[in-house]
Amino acid sequence: MENISYKRIVAMVDEGLGIVELVEEHPCPNGSQWVIYQYRRTSPLVISAWREGNKHHFILKIGRSRLNLVPSISAAGIEEVYIKGENVHVHYVGLAGGGVGIELRKGAENVIDTVILEKGGGSKLGRGIVITPKMEKLIVGIDDTDTKEKGATWVLAHEIGKYIESKGFGYYMDHTIVQLYPGNPNKTQNCVSVALTFAVYPKYKYKVKEVIRDFIKERSLSDKTAMALYYGITPSKSMKIFTNKAKEKMVSIEEAIGVAEKNNIEVVKIFDREEGIIGAVAALGLAEHHDIAAKLPEDME
Repeated sequence: MENISYKRIVAMVDEGLGIVELVEEHPCPNGSQWVIYQYRRTSPLVISAWREGNKHHFILKIGRSRLNLVPSISAAGIEEVYIKGENVHVHYVGLAGGGVGIELRKGAENVIDTVILEKGGGSKLGRGIVITPKMEKLIVGIDDTDTKEKGATWVLAHEIGKYIESKGFGYYMDHTIVQLYPGNPNKTQNCVSVALTFAVYPKYKYKVKEVIRDFIKERSLSDKTAMALYYGITPSKSMKIFTNKAKEKMVSIEEAIGVAEKNNIEVVKIFDREEGIIGAVAALGLAEHHDIAAKLPEDME
């Protein structure tokens, strides 16, 4: 098992809400749905869980809950999550093969240390602790960077994501293209905006804003460009409602600013004009719902 390892493990923390989003890149090409299924049914600390390719996402409550493991039925899970200083500690437990994965997390990028409490495998119980740096989640909405002649907002957004990760500020976690109202007379062509998701180290959380702003200012082809920044694990219900509304019909800049103020979203005009604010704020609500984000209004139901 020396050459098999999880690729990367990231823990994004919201201590105010007492939750952590844990994202693990599984070593197998399409990840393990078995892990998602077992952890979700076995662990009371798991609020929700889903898989994207080989990435496992877990929204976890900070705390402890001793697990009652039963072969096949409740074979593996997470029994404790806590913050100590600048690090996140996650306690895993599993029967047989469900406990071996603890050892395989040691070589993952961003893991500080792994403590094996009981070595699993065969028919034995495995239990251990994975320690990662405490990170925070930042979702950035971007709109109106192109013109009718040239450019593509999704490409510029991807370049931004790669650049932020290359600078060591954190990890470029996600890129979501959000379809907005196709009947908008002011659209460039396809009428989409983009949400970028980052896991950032706390010391860089505000510097990232400045770097993205400067990057866009240098490369945007439009004078309507705007971005919106949301620091939080999960976009609120009112943010999702606004995004869905912006898919179905024209909305105003005043509505977008109202949603931003209600949800502590920071809106940044890159130049002097405000038109891009609507799409930038609307991009945030469905940042984690890729299928819905891509849909046209008539396909939403």
